[in-house]
Amino acid sequence: MQDGTRLAAVDLGSNSFRLEIGRIEHGQYYRTEYLKETVRQGGGLDAERNLTQAAMQRGWDCVARFGERLASFDAAEVRAVATQTLREARNRDEFLRPANRLLGFPIDVISGREEARLIYQGVAQALPRNNERRLVIDIGGRSTELILGQGFKPALMESYRVGSIVWSSRYFPENQFTQPAFEIAEIAAKAVLDEALNSYRRSAWDVAYGSAGTVSAVADVLAAAGWPAGSVSRAGLDWLTEQLISAQSADRIHLAGMKEDRRAIIGGGLSILRAVFDLLQIDPIQRAVGGLRHGLLFDLMGSQQDQTDIRFRSVQRLAAKFGIDPAQGLRVGKVANFLFDQIQTDTATATGQALRRKLNWAAQLHDLGKHISHSDYHKHGAYILDNTDAMGFSLPELHRLSLLVLGHRGKLRKLDADFEDELFVQQLLALRLAVILCHARCDPDLTGLTLIRQQASVKRFSLTCRAGWAQAFPQSAHLLSEEVLAWQKTPWSLSFNGR
Repeated sequence: MQDGTRLAAVDLGSNSFRLEIGRIEHGQYYRTEYLKETVRQGGGLDAERNLTQAAMQRGWDCVARFGERLASFDAAEVRAVATQTLREARNRDEFLRPANRLLGFPIDVISGREEARLIYQGVAQALPRNNERRLVIDIGGRSTELILGQGFKPALMESYRVGSIVWSSRYFPENQFTQPAFEIAEIAAKAVLDEALNSYRRSAWDVAYGSAGTVSAVADVLAAAGWPAGSVSRAGLDWLTEQLISAQSADRIHLAGMKEDRRAIIGGGLSILRAVFDLLQIDPIQRAVGGLRHGLLFDLMGSQQDQTDIRFRSVQRLAAKFGIDPAQGLRVGKVANFLFDQIQTDTATATGQALRRKLNWAAQLHDLGKHISHSDYHKHGAYILDNTDAMGFSLPELHRLSLLVLGHRGKLRKLDADFEDELFVQQLLALRLAVILCHARCDPDLTGLTLIRQQASVKRFSLTCRAGWAQAFPQSAHLLSEEVLAWQKTPWSLSFNGR
């Protein structure tokens, strides 16, 4: 990546929204600006798991301010993600549509394991390069991530639905602190985290690190009170718990190092941290400098080329796991991009290259469901993609891949897809035609085969071939004629001149 390149990461967390901006100098990333706003969106989910209007408005207001700061950035320079609150929110699309527009860049809702991967990646970048086995913990507003790894490689990642906001509202109503409340909150946290006991046992790691959120807040208070800086001990947790119980309520906390935005959620976060200490036999935990947004920035630095894009390796792993024929996947991808390039004039841009990569991934995974059954395998493949954790992919990205896999054959009306999304339609058409042309599982003759968009204002495509092609490949010509009929049941049309 060239010196002077700007990068920006946006983290829409359950408690705070963060924007970090930096630039590349001599191959290294340097932060130039950091903005953080306490939005507390995680406290705005109602009983039906819908974001309230007030919570959405707080989010939109903050995102709009971030968007103004990012107005001069290009798409390839910004990555924005949302975590547990928007994973849970049933009406997340109602929030995301305006939020995407206000920010000026797409906001990806990522899975819990993808969040864990990014957290570990961000933490690892700021640690010395050695062979220690690391346990990384991030206690956020509505989820807690646990990761085991070594060096830059995470080995085990999990996300649990226990966080400082939800635990504070549930077990410390009206921000009142009592000994029984802490005991009940810790027991409840252990009940959720208990399944982590075997996988993250003490013998599996050498050093524990805490990223952002609760661990940083607790470390700040302890350091201000004279405890060793940069770490949190069990004795320190006991002391802080006693201070909160003595204060009785959040309003009466008078502790140096306690930030105002942490008062209302410190009880829940502290009880979860105590539970983690007990379950995993931690003492002490080291405060980590890096976190989720740093993992996003590292991804941005490495996503310019396929071979360094974590998503590329995730596709390879899925293909290998489900026994997909790699030659056929590459063949279909090559033909699909050959056709896509004819109808998409923007393929040289960063956005165009991203579309080509994703089309190629869909081609590589189109046979995914055959591991389960040859009957309706496209439906099985789509289900797998909608319900898998693939490192590097956001939930919307996986869903779009699943729609391409589901739609690569059969009737089009079964797709719950937006046929007004022209880029998706172009990808889908190119993939379907490529699968048809590669039906014999050998390289097709593409000489003289041309796919064009009739007019920019008309939803019509035309496929033509050279004289004699249809006679030379009668089965392909027959399948293409049937494809014309399939598109008649959508807002788009396709014509085929077989000559």
